[in-house]
Amino acid sequence: MVSEKSKILVLVEGEKTDYKLMDRLLQMYGIGKSHEIVSYNTNIYTLYNQMFRDGDPESVDILQILKEHESDETKKKIFDCRYSDILLIFDLDPQDPAFTADKILEMVSFFVESSDMGKLYLNYPMVEAFYHMKDIPDVAYDSYIATLEELRNRKYKERVNKENRNHDYSKFATTKEECSAVIKQNIDKAWLLSETERVVDGIVKILPDAINVLKAQLKKIEEEQLVSVLCTCVFYIADYNPNLLT
Repeated sequence: MVSEKSKILVLVEGEKTDYKLMDRLLQMYGIGKSHEIVSYNTNIYTLYNQMFRDGDPESVDILQILKEHESDETKKKIFDCRYSDILLIFDLDPQDPAFTADKILEMVSFFVESSDMGKLYLNYPMVEAFYHMKDIPDVAYDSYIATLEELRNRKYKERVNKENRNHDYSKFATTKEECSAVIKQNIDKAWLLSETERVVDGIVKILPDAINVLKAQLKKIEEEQLVSVLCTCVFYIADYNPNLLT
């Protein structure tokens, strides 16, 4: 659980769908005032090149990297502030030519603590997974997948628009109750994918380990050329305070 008095930087991949979803969630659950959302405006593999390609990422100041990458002089000032926590919201995008299993495993293994280098929430295959439901809840959601072929042909977003309950993202999950239902379905699906136990030594875990989910997804990509649809950026609400979902 994050402290109520924290100042938190939320780095999202894009300035439209990603930004709007995180802003909606933070406002919906009444925690928006302590968060600063900023768009990175490129994908996770660019961030990998900036932080990991040339050596030890622990020696790199992520805020300085973000500041150097930002072209908007007004936004640059955001990265001069001190933050108690940093969240990284990115898409897996396995169709990207720069994608490799090793790169993404390295990043998910490194970005595990929001109060240190940052915590990575990886959407599969992309943030549109949040809206990939024909109803709330959607009894078939666990079976939804995206093929690498449709991702390479840029057909996945079109498919989500067609299969989304409202055919309009702004009208989907507009209440706290519906958002919580979507979040819980994604958490349940993540547990299924991870193939790990939710109860360990009598303690119920809220979320599965991100690395276990990723390894399951990478196996599907390698063996079946597909990825299970899963939105994990919404897991931050459970990380912040699981009671918000009750």
